[in-house]
Amino acid sequence: MGSQKYLTIDEVAERYRGAVSVGTLRNWRAMRVGPTFVKIGKAILYPEIELSAWEKTNMVACRAPGKRSVIGPDQA
Repeated sequence: MGSQKYLTIDEVAERYRGAVSVGTLRNWRAMRVGPTFVKIGKAILYPEIELSAWEKTNMVACRAPGKRSVIGPDQA
């Protein structure tokens, strides 16, 4: 798999401090939403670089009180 680092489902849940559970990751995979993953046999692995890219697409910038704006990947 090269020098790229891959995380297991449990490691991804730990990375997000339990805010994203293993069950949520399972549901997201079934619905084809959430971070990109690799399936090799029964193993589900998340490339660390893809998790970082997914985080950037979900970045929320705080501008003024009461306003939320989402930063797109080309603006981060």
